[in-house]
Amino acid sequence: MTLLTTYAIPGPETVYRAQLENGITVLVRHNPAAPVVVLDGFLPAGSIHEPAGKAGLSGFTASMLTRGSERYDFDTFNEIVESVGASVSAGGGTHVTSFSTESLSEDFPQMLTLLADILRHPVFPAEQVERVRGQRLVRLQEREQSTRSVASRRFSEAIYGDHPYGVPNAGYPETISAISREEMVDFHARRYTPNGAIVVVSGDIGEPERVVDLIRQHLGDWQGPPADQMLPPIRPGNEIHREFIAMPGKVQSDIVIGCLAVARSDPDYYAVQVANQILGRFGLMGRLGEIVREKQGLAYYSYSILYADLGIGPWMAMAGVNPIKVDLAVESILHEFARLGAEPVSAEELADSQANMTGSLPLKLETNEGVSSILLSMEWYGLGLDYIHTYADRINAVTIEDVQRVAHTYLRPNAYTLVVAGPELKEQGLVTGDW
Repeated sequence: MTLLTTYAIPGPETVYRAQLENGITVLVRHNPAAPVVVLDGFLPAGSIHEPAGKAGLSGFTASMLTRGSERYDFDTFNEIVESVGASVSAGGGTHVTSFSTESLSEDFPQMLTLLADILRHPVFPAEQVERVRGQRLVRLQEREQSTRSVASRRFSEAIYGDHPYGVPNAGYPETISAISREEMVDFHARRYTPNGAIVVVSGDIGEPERVVDLIRQHLGDWQGPPADQMLPPIRPGNEIHREFIAMPGKVQSDIVIGCLAVARSDPDYYAVQVANQILGRFGLMGRLGEIVREKQGLAYYSYSILYADLGIGPWMAMAGVNPIKVDLAVESILHEFARLGAEPVSAEELADSQANMTGSLPLKLETNEGVSSILLSMEWYGLGLDYIHTYADRINAVTIEDVQRVAHTYLRPNAYTLVVAGPELKEQGLVTGDW
């Protein structure tokens, strides 16, 4: 972790932004506090671009980038990176393939050379394909043994239906087993493109213009197809969906319950974030932690979360409970959903949550990793370079009425999705009513 000084908050005056001729946007933040450089980036290639029946192809492809390229085989790549104590990584997401490097300033040019080659010229060695396939299959097997992971996966599948957002980025055992090396080569050729790509650099890098020139040397002549981020429409459901997944032998049940809410660009985004802070984030996880876990003793953990991407994401609560308390915990969570939309929150509760949200942002700016991550998100979502400067004003502008309105609008008691994964309820002697 590399500490920053507090000499300036990243913004239009301190972040250099340039766009290369081939469509790559570069953001550079100079920080001389420590001789370290962090690079983060996105390529607009993710799981939404996978062909039908090829779930996990994007992530599998990304995991192969560090396994061998035209200039560096697997062993050589690792020897170079490890010899200077650096890191170079890549991974797949819903909309993007992410990549990053971290190194001493003096080693940054070499890490950029490595990165450029693995992004542009991976060779997908057959032996490494099978090794990575085995590793991914093991992780998928582990996922299917966790009540928490199973409930989360099935919640996304249920709430999104046949939309790409409902398909797990990691894929399924049967799809990962069937993906061929040739399909990864083809996915890379068709989807890896500089058009719409973002590269962010934060650290002791000297003149930003020189960093942009260095990136241009390695990536400036890269050409690729136009970026494609077209999403099928997402239509929130108008009915209740309740589902139980039996996992014999488990001793805990995990609950995921929620509704589709907003996209990142929605004007209600900040109000929903503040409302979510009150519901299940602040302190020991907000009202859900205070009521469901502490006062009622119904859960081992209970909190809420909002996922907002280019498309509409879910606003949901999660809880781990004793199997015999599933119904009571679900009822309590739904009660807190309804209460947030029916009753105004107190001025103190709102102010405390807003102070927590605005106060935590500076902590994220204390490292190069934090700055780089925030700048990358700002550029990807088109938030503007003044986002950090205006963030507190946006959060503090949310009113008591806003919180009640968005809770009433998006936490719909007649249109939620509920998934519970755990041991057979009948084994616990529980009367489950309308399951």
